[in-house]
Amino acid sequence: MRQAPAARLSARDVSFSYGKTEILKQVSAAISPGRLTALVGPNGSGKSTLLAALARFLSPSGGQVELDGEPILQQPSKAVARKLAILPQSPPVPEGITVFELVSRGRFPHGGLLGLWSASDLSVIDAAMDMTGVREFAGRPVSGLSGGQRQRAWIAMALAQETPILLLDEPTSALDLRYQLEILALLQGLCRHHGRTVVIALHDLNMAAAHADEMIFFRDGTVHGAGVTEEICTAAMIGAVFDVAVDVLFEPRTGKPVFVPRLAGVDARAVDG
Repeated sequence: MRQAPAARLSARDVSFSYGKTEILKQVSAAISPGRLTALVGPNGSGKSTLLAALARFLSPSGGQVELDGEPILQQPSKAVARKLAILPQSPPVPEGITVFELVSRGRFPHGGLLGLWSASDLSVIDAAMDMTGVREFAGRPVSGLSGGQRQRAWIAMALAQETPILLLDEPTSALDLRYQLEILALLQGLCRHHGRTVVIALHDLNMAAAHADEMIFFRDGTVHGAGVTEEICTAAMIGAVFDVAVDVLFEPRTGKPVFVPRLAGVDARAVDG
């Protein structure tokens, strides 16, 4: 699969409300090209809403999202779709669709018509299935796959779109530990080995810290902190964002932080290992 050219994505003073409820409050964030960035924070903190704004799924009430320095809402839809792919949380599966048919939908922004793929299109589709390990399921209905296999098929579709930027909302939700690790390792590899820019919204703080190059912390609709994972993930930051006291350890092989909650009323010295 060809390496997509770099693209720049940012939010400038973005605000958004549902009715009278303000979800985002003048949020600014710059996404680093070629890196995996995790958006983390409590439920309702605004991380998924920002992801939707970055994907042009919603129009901010204030501020703007910029793609390559231009307002994303002013750019043609097809041009945006060639630079940015979005995978929502738990997308509905069209009835009867096979893995190949699902992955091939990623070629639509490049001008292909249903079922009429060029040799170049087919090469990209095959490469996307190879990268995600779903080639052996190409002829099977997506509905018949396991949760992890299905998620990889959706990611393959996003890869077939050949965009430099991938946005994913809770890509590991409802998956067991093995599949969570597989999906996040795949996304990490897309950045490191294929030059993709990946942005994910995650609930699992330790999973985010273990795989993300950079993290953006949300609280009450604002960005509470952002930076390189190993630098931004302090006990003070976690406490301020999640209202939980933690100890921060570091994984010896990677240097990535691991958060251990302090359990109220438990004296660690009294616990027999």
